[in-house]
Amino acid sequence: MILVTGGAGYIGSHTVLQLRERGAEVLVLDDLSEGHRDALLGADLVEGSTMDRAFLERVFAEHSIDAVCHFAARCYVGESVRDPGQYYRNNVVGTLNLLEACVAAGVTRFVFSSTCATYGEPPAVPIVETMPQAPINPYGETKLVCERMLRDLQRAHGLHSVSLRYFNAAGADPEGRIGEDHDPETHLIPLVLGAATGRRPALTVFGDDYPTPDGSCIRDYVHVTDLAEAHVLALEAMAGGLTGARAFNLGSEAGNSVLEVIRAAEQVTGRSVPYSVGPRRAGDPPVLVGSPAKITAELGWRPRFADIHAVLETAWRWHRDRPDGFVA
Repeated sequence: MILVTGGAGYIGSHTVLQLRERGAEVLVLDDLSEGHRDALLGADLVEGSTMDRAFLERVFAEHSIDAVCHFAARCYVGESVRDPGQYYRNNVVGTLNLLEACVAAGVTRFVFSSTCATYGEPPAVPIVETMPQAPINPYGETKLVCERMLRDLQRAHGLHSVSLRYFNAAGADPEGRIGEDHDPETHLIPLVLGAATGRRPALTVFGDDYPTPDGSCIRDYVHVTDLAEAHVLALEAMAGGLTGARAFNLGSEAGNSVLEVIRAAEQVTGRSVPYSVGPRRAGDPPVLVGSPAKITAELGWRPRFADIHAVLETAWRWHRDRPDGFVA
């Protein structure tokens, strides 16, 4: 059985879907503070928090868990700056509780939801795994602490792990069964699509004077189904003998600017996207794209949705058909 913490969230639910489609037995652990029960499509759920040690002990005692995919965390950069204590409690203490429960139960495979925010402002792009990790906000710092804990627990207890450093998750299940539904919403693509439909205010583009072809920031948008696929491959690789505390970037190396995303969204939806240009946001690097060369070579991962139009088409189908998200 695979335990998926935070499995009712955006990336977690897409990973649960892929695991179940491949015949895996899955148990979701989620407190539903941000996730959606309907996103589980009937998968088994135990409702609770990684902050509750006694609860975790019961879960591991009552279920035969072979591996863990850990998504449960706070993940808003701005919020982490305003309230860093919440991030250290949830992301670091909650992960440590889970790791110690794994060790006690003899679980030896762990896939960790990490982030490119551990790199901070990289010295060059595309970002590769050997570059320095120097976070510039508490969110990235807490994820880096967790990666370091994984290395230490592997040496001490033989808990093998794969940390997957995401870039910008985007899109929705290609069949439209589940998709992105955050409150508050901070991701560019749902904000763009919401502006196109009039359900959200006009978009603000933060800066048009960056040293990029059109002056707006470039980011690496990776389809959520491709991210989920990487988790499945990581579990399979560890089952096949991959050891240690490994880390891989989940990027496409392509990159699209904010204005390119807006133009592509207009093409996909057939609607105009109202926007205005505002000042730069502090700490926004001009370009953030990641090289997937390492995970491609070692695990065989390749993004299937490599074009921004393909990513937007799945997102648009979800937002068009489910304008209120998981609220029926």
